[in-house]
Amino acid sequence: MTAATGAAPRGGTGPWVLGVDSGGSGLRVALADAGNGPDDGSGPSAGNGVGAVDSIGAGIPDGLGDGVGPVRSAASRVPVRTGPAGIDAAHLLDQLLPMVRVLLDRAGADAVSAVAIGAAGMATLGADLRAELPGALARSLGVRRLALAGDAVTAYAGALGQRPGAVVAAGTGMIALGTDLTGWRRADGWGHLLGDCGGGAWIGRAGLDAAMRAHDGRRGGSPALLARVEAVFGPAPELPALLYPRGDRPAVLASFAPEVARCATAESADPVAAGILREAARHIADAAVAVCPPSGECEVGLAGGLFKLGDPLLVPLQGELAARLPQARTVPAAGDPLDGAVLIATALATGDLRLPLDERLLHVPTEQGS
Repeated sequence: MTAATGAAPRGGTGPWVLGVDSGGSGLRVALADAGNGPDDGSGPSAGNGVGAVDSIGAGIPDGLGDGVGPVRSAASRVPVRTGPAGIDAAHLLDQLLPMVRVLLDRAGADAVSAVAIGAAGMATLGADLRAELPGALARSLGVRRLALAGDAVTAYAGALGQRPGAVVAAGTGMIALGTDLTGWRRADGWGHLLGDCGGGAWIGRAGLDAAMRAHDGRRGGSPALLARVEAVFGPAPELPALLYPRGDRPAVLASFAPEVARCATAESADPVAAGILREAARHIADAAVAVCPPSGECEVGLAGGLFKLGDPLLVPLQGELAARLPQARTVPAAGDPLDGAVLIATALATGDLRLPLDERLLHVPTEQGS
C-alpha cells in the first residue's frame, strides 16, 4: 500500500507521456507533461530529481510527494524477470500498469499519448517485449505511439538528447553507443564473460585477481588489495565459495571496484590498483573510439555510476581520449536513462523523434489501431 503525504495538484495540460527504465535494480516510471518539455529536442525533457516529483512505490510505503511540477515518478524494486523467451513482457506489465494508473490519477490525466520503454538486454532479449507490448499497451492504456529501446539508447538520449555524438554508459557493465543521426554504432556491452571491458565488474575482478596473487605469492599481486578483500569478504581462501554460487556475480565483482579506486588513491598509492584503473581507462577509450562519429567534433558523454570512482579512473581516461580522439569533447551526462526514455516519448508525441530507428536498439512499432 502506498501512503499519501500531500495532495498532488492536477497541473499540466499534456500531452502526457510515459518513460520507463527497466534494469537489474528494478523498474522506474516517469509520467511527464510533454507540453512543458523543450521544443528543440536537444536535451532531456525531465530530470531525475529535476522539477517536482510525485514518487510512489509499487508495494513499498515510500509515500507520495507534494507533486507541484510536471514530472511524476514511480518505482518498483523488483527486477523484471528474464525467462526462456527473454525479458518477460507479462511480468513487466504486471508491475507497470498499476503504477501508471496511479500516476495518471494523481496527474488528473485520462490517457498517455506516447510511451518509451528502455530495458537492459532489449537488443538480445527483447523479442517477447516487441511481440506483446504494442497490443497490450494499446488495449490497457490506449497507447498508439510506442518506442522500445535498449537501455544504452535511453542512456544516450538522457546524456546527449538528440544530438550526434557518443555515450559511454558504465556501471557494473560497460557499453558505448554513438550516432551521426543516420545509424547507430555500438561497442561492447557483451556481458562480464564476453566483454564489458573496463566496467565495474571488470575492475572488481581484476582487483580480486591481484589480491589472490598476493595471497599466493605470485607476481602481480597487491598486498593492499588483499587486505581490502579480507576486510570486505573475509579470509581470501573462502572467496571462491562465496562468489561462485551467486547468481549476481557481476554485481558482487563490481562491488569491489570502489576498493580498487581507494587503494589507488590511498597515501601509499598502490601501483597495482592504479594500473588496473589505467587499463580500464584504455578499454573505455577503445569503445568510445569505435563508436564516435568519424567526421567533425564529437561530444562524448560519460554516463553511469562507474565514473563516480573519480580521478583514479577519470584522469587516465581523459588522457586516453585526448590522445586518441583529439576532435572529441567530453561532457557530463545531462540526465539518466529514465530522463532519456521521457525524452524519446516526448519526441514521439510531438513528431520530433530524430534518433535513428533500429529493430533491436530503438524500435517504433506501427501505431496500434491506426
